[in-house]
Amino acid sequence: MSIPELSAEERAQALQKAQQMRSKRTALRQQLKAGKTTLAKVLADSENEVVAKMRVKYLLESLPQVGKITAKKIMEDIGIDEARRVQGLGNRQKAQLLEKLS
Repeated sequence: MSIPELSAEERAQALQKAQQMRSKRTALRQQLKAGKTTLAKVLADSENEVVAKMRVKYLLESLPQVGKITAKKIMEDIGIDEARRVQGLGNRQKAQLLEKLS
């Protein structure tokens, strides 16, 4: 399958949308770090495109008191691949994440 050819306008729109998504994900990560929202609320909103496309690793690292090592250990314990996105988590995995981090 070849990559579709995009016009300059389509490419500019795609780049703008990508920047908006990155900005929204950054804002969400800052809210998590500051304690303004919780992991439970974020996981419950996994239908939201901003949340759904976020990697679980980055989501966990955004939590207070959770760094790269802790996030990696939690994901290994539960059996979540490092490249998994929030939309790919099952109900059992979400429940285990909430149990470990509550």
